[in-house]
Amino acid sequence: MISLPLVAVALLPFALAAPQPDAGVIHVPIVRRSQTDRVANLPEAVKALRAKYGYQPTNATYAKRANSAAVPITDEQNDSSYSGVVSIGTPSQNFNLILDTGSSDLWVATSSCTSCSAINSCTSCAPTEFTTSKSSTFLSSGTSLQINYGSGSVQGATSQDTVTFGGFTITQQELLAVSATTSGLLNGGLSGIMGLGFNTISALSATPFWQALYSAGQLSQPLFSFYLERYIDQSAMSTAPGGTLTLGGTNSSLYQGSIEYLNLAGSPSYWLLSVSSLSVQGKTVSVGSSTLAAIDTGTTLIAAPTTVTANVWAQVPGSIALMGAYAGLYAFPCTTSVTVTMSFGGSTWTINPADMNLGSVPTAVSGTTTQMCAGGIFDIGTSVGSGSGVPTWIIGDTFLKNVYSVFRANPAAIGFAQLANGLSTPATTGTSTPNPAKVSSSTATSTSSSSSSGNPLMGAASPNTNIAVSLTLLASVAACFTLLL
Repeated sequence: MISLPLVAVALLPFALAAPQPDAGVIHVPIVRRSQTDRVANLPEAVKALRAKYGYQPTNATYAKRANSAAVPITDEQNDSSYSGVVSIGTPSQNFNLILDTGSSDLWVATSSCTSCSAINSCTSCAPTEFTTSKSSTFLSSGTSLQINYGSGSVQGATSQDTVTFGGFTITQQELLAVSATTSGLLNGGLSGIMGLGFNTISALSATPFWQALYSAGQLSQPLFSFYLERYIDQSAMSTAPGGTLTLGGTNSSLYQGSIEYLNLAGSPSYWLLSVSSLSVQGKTVSVGSSTLAAIDTGTTLIAAPTTVTANVWAQVPGSIALMGAYAGLYAFPCTTSVTVTMSFGGSTWTINPADMNLGSVPTAVSGTTTQMCAGGIFDIGTSVGSGSGVPTWIIGDTFLKNVYSVFRANPAAIGFAQLANGLSTPATTGTSTPNPAKVSSSTATSTSSSSSSGNPLMGAASPNTNIAVSLTLLASVAACFTLLL
């Protein structure tokens, strides 16, 4: 017979390993998701990202962006996006939400959404719709808000409820309770978005969950940090462990050396830095005069200005600019290993060649018999609204998988560190094989039809304001989320 003291001793390590909100630091497992055809979805992903940040290609019109979007903590479909499990209501209901440093609002599909049936197609997933009537703490303002995405829209009521994530809880957290979506917008167990940007770009004029934790003194440190795993160079999968989001601190087991902090370029809105240097295949490429970059975990790719993008791919022999629906994207011979380095004013960071290869492009798209692969840096365009704080670069997971990233509120800065040995190890071979994995841009954002400042990327949502949003991730992800608890 086993004594109770022995049982208590045996269980002690598990008790100590459980989330301890009082400690102020929570490590949240990140899961990731994939898509059935990453390359085929690239045109919509690019279109949505341009709409998110207000860019307009020549002879085309897109709504200016006033707000931001979401980032996943589940690794979806070979690095397409990352999502986390968020609890809403009393008693709590769990949902897979995209976690996005490129936006600042929280929204979730509700059971009253008759057009959200597609998200229930995943039989192995947790419930995907929030039943507001089952929550004793749910309050709706009755104010209607519509969010338009690159491939559809969501509508709902501005509301508030108790929200828990990673062991931390905020009561009366403002959110959008979505009651309608366009067909196909939500798929496979994904229920909405949790934005991790600053409140200044909130479509709901709300304080984001992470910022509310900081203001309430719940975090040991005024920051959160990411380790994003890589599966892009492995066989296709729907979901997988995607790394770790640490709230209120960093995880020293995930990086080595010191964290290099860089002050934000401008006042807090998006997480902004300035690109200071860039090299491709060992050759320096001018970054031009427009260098402001949004560091966006909700985006798969790297977006750069037109001239810079052309110069990047000019360094890769055999590369071509794609046309038609794929305009803005480039392709290169799949047997070529593309090596890119970037700096934001401090250390120079190398991007794994595997992250620069998005997969094979059909011959009908490339127009050549050579097997071509889509590249991880694309042309976002040159036309964007005027005003300070408008990024001309979007730095997504193609870069962020190669560093340990830290987002600090005070003093406002972004930190990067070298990953610990064995994590997302750089490719050792000289060539990059055609990638069977399916990746797309995983960003979500909201834009207002009117702006309250000179910056078209910012704006407040009034009771009668329609907010235009570009959400790449939700437009393309169709797989189920696997919850890692």
